[in-house]
Amino acid sequence: MAEFSKAEFSGKNILVLGGSRGIGEAIVRRFAAGGGSVAFTYAGSKDAAATVAAATGAEALRTDSSDRDALIATVAGRGALDVLVINAGTLVMGDPLTLDPDAVDRMIDVNVRAPYHAAVEAARRMNDGGRIVVIGSVNGDRMPFAGGAAYALTKSAVQGMVRGLARDFGARGITVNAIQPGPTDSDMNPADGPMAEAMHGFMAIKRHAHASEIAEFTAFVAGPHGAMITGSLQTIDGGFGA
Repeated sequence: MAEFSKAEFSGKNILVLGGSRGIGEAIVRRFAAGGGSVAFTYAGSKDAAATVAAATGAEALRTDSSDRDALIATVAGRGALDVLVINAGTLVMGDPLTLDPDAVDRMIDVNVRAPYHAAVEAARRMNDGGRIVVIGSVNGDRMPFAGGAAYALTKSAVQGMVRGLARDFGARGITVNAIQPGPTDSDMNPADGPMAEAMHGFMAIKRHAHASEIAEFTAFVAGPHGAMITGSLQTIDGGFGA
């Protein structure tokens, strides 16, 4: 991992939505290591959340991002945030003619509606110069496999959202950006999974990203050097979409 200041996020109030596993866990660890006062949400991974909280000193908050009222209450309860990272997401893929419509609607709730409502609620009391970062996906730009239409829809929606909210909040120096990972080693997409070889075939750098690499990029965008980065789609995909 790259060198960083231990005081980089000192005194900063940081909330990570979806921080108990994978990319979210790496982001929590990165901000905590940078001196931030970090809280994160989790839905079903209670034991994993407890492990992350114990290791980092971050506060674990059980919140289902598909529950709009609960999500808004959690964001509001953190007060004036300096950084909001929206990582919570879900993946449903398959033949659109046979996919469960309820599963698709829940994915839209978690991947689209939740980021919008969380970002808006955070902005109500966010400190000027704050940062809102949504973890999107390179699949917002490119979906090379059959069965990914609904998932790609949600990630493309995030792109429009961050562009619009960047305009809405720019007068206060609040930046809004999307980080778009490509294949990243996680429970959802393991580096040795059945789709790995096919994914690597599209990539210039033929491996899955490490979650820590996504976290480091997120910290850069959310840190002091990111003040003029807003309304952008920051892709980190090993050339998957090149």
